[in-house]
Amino acid sequence: MLEYVIGVGISSLLAAVLFSFYILKKPTGTAKMQEISEAIHKGALTFLRKEYEVIAVFIAVVALIMYVFLENGHRLAVSFIMGGFASALAGNLGMRISTKSNARAAEATKSHIGDGLKVAFYSGAVMGLSVVGIGLLGVSILYLVFDDPSIIYGFGFGASSIALFARVGGGIYTKAADVGSDLVGKVEKGIPEDDPRNPAVIADNVGDNVGDVAGMGADLFESYVNSIIAAMVIGLVLSQGHLIFPLGLAASGILASIIGMFFVKAKDEKHLFRALNTGLYTSTVLAAIFAFILVKHQDLGIGVFYATLSGLIVGVVIGWITEYYTSNRNRPTQSIAIAAKTGAGTNVIQGLAVGMLSTLIPVVSVSMAVLVAYKFAGLYGIAIAGVGMLTTLGFTLAIETYGAVADNAAGISEMADVGKDVRKKTEMLDAVGNTTAAIGKGFAMGSAALTALALFASFTQITKIEVISISDPNVIFGLFIGGMLPFLFSSFAMQAVGKAASEIVEEVRRQWKSIKGLAQGKAKPDYEKCIAISTRSALKQMTIPSILAILAPILIGYLFGLEALGGLLVGSIVSGFSLAVFMANSGGAWDNAKKYIEAGNLGGKGSYAHKAAVVGDTVGDPFKDTAGPSLNILIKLMSIVAIVFVPLIL
Repeated sequence: MLEYVIGVGISSLLAAVLFSFYILKKPTGTAKMQEISEAIHKGALTFLRKEYEVIAVFIAVVALIMYVFLENGHRLAVSFIMGGFASALAGNLGMRISTKSNARAAEATKSHIGDGLKVAFYSGAVMGLSVVGIGLLGVSILYLVFDDPSIIYGFGFGASSIALFARVGGGIYTKAADVGSDLVGKVEKGIPEDDPRNPAVIADNVGDNVGDVAGMGADLFESYVNSIIAAMVIGLVLSQGHLIFPLGLAASGILASIIGMFFVKAKDEKHLFRALNTGLYTSTVLAAIFAFILVKHQDLGIGVFYATLSGLIVGVVIGWITEYYTSNRNRPTQSIAIAAKTGAGTNVIQGLAVGMLSTLIPVVSVSMAVLVAYKFAGLYGIAIAGVGMLTTLGFTLAIETYGAVADNAAGISEMADVGKDVRKKTEMLDAVGNTTAAIGKGFAMGSAALTALALFASFTQITKIEVISISDPNVIFGLFIGGMLPFLFSSFAMQAVGKAASEIVEEVRRQWKSIKGLAQGKAKPDYEKCIAISTRSALKQMTIPSILAILAPILIGYLFGLEALGGLLVGSIVSGFSLAVFMANSGGAWDNAKKYIEAGNLGGKGSYAHKAAVVGDTVGDPFKDTAGPSLNILIKLMSIVAIVFVPLIL
């Protein structure tokens, strides 16, 4: 089985290489398109390099602490360093291709919109297959070396650390540039989105990559490896078959994802979203079939298959619900657009209401999946449900990353002035990308909740805590602190975006005043200045929330005991998941309400309703791309920190 798993992991990376070759052979368009694409590419890599310099120091310090203070510290430290390196490598590879694909996707749409879809999607496939291939190989190799799945928690902790910095730092970067660009460009100057006269427009496009490619990749890499590790540790006490099954299940999901990728074909603009859905549903059905065969082969009992199926189904359900609440084809988002007719205040109120309502079905779905999985396979079933949901991660992450490439392609079409027909086609690709990005965020949140629950189940098993009594004041204390932490964490993230966006606004205003001919398009803005401001602010502001997530479980456990720590973890999972869904869906709905008006409804661009909707969108930007997604990392990271540092706490 391990030979099969390692073989599939290698095959995943080979497929990613083939998709890369396919993309890089495509023409890059006009000289202007190449210039803009190269500026985005360099800006994204500059940010990643500086971010990794900060992270490298953190990794070194934490590895030293683990080596000195923990039992088996040397092995845990090695595993931790490998996890951090693997996550960073996957994110770096994916982002390099995404920033090389944007102009190529725009150029491909000149001949046929289906060609543009294929280039953008295959770019996402490189990211998806890199994440699952590197993740699966990392876990498998460490198990072969150490023969102890509990040591591999260090690998998960390393992945979580990279994810935290990538999500928080990338989220601050992308939304600072986006909000600053919109507030001056759209609201004050009345110029279109992605207008080349806007000094922040390149930073905005860079942000799409560092946030929605590198950040999302690190987020889901963390969920992927931690769900597998948690299932392996719980399966260790059952049998060798239960121990190996999560690896085999993940490998089968990779094969299903690769097959599904070849079903993504669009005849015309009407079939864009259907093409992506066809591939996703094909991958999901194949993953379920492969899981059934694997359960029978390992002779684990049908209950394990039902647990797997519950995870797969909840992933699809959360995707459907996210699409319903965030797509401008549906009533919730349209109601937000209609509310903009009476001003920004009513637009914001309606957006908040829609986001709150959208938490109902995702929370109920995850809760039902947990009940079903536990009924059929106990604690092991809960962990397997998490792995089950993530079996098609290779494909799901591909359609999420597709959104960032399509967004960049639309921006390049506008800035390079390649013609109305190409701009219209790339806007269609971008519109589909907005929906897939929202679905990807929903998937990330659902998988984070199931992964955190799997880690919590592993925590109770490691600490031998069978009952956590809510009549214990220490437990109540932990519950309340845990429930509060996601709000505190979100506050830090939101304030960071606000501060960084204010700097961008001031810089854009300064350039409009000081650069003669900029307003008429006769002079070129200083794009590099805005990129530098976003980079510096993101790296500076990401430190406090990152430290909070790591220190909180250690301090609570050390000062108030393991039961209080258990309460902290439960409280953070419950409030963190609900708050993340609310924020992500509110932000997505605000964004698409604005686009609904821009499409010509309710007065169209430049109308009173449009200006109000832009304000709502700027409120939603840090909701959906900074604070909301970062909560995924918070609830998983606190659980993995608790597990790794339990010996120190004791």
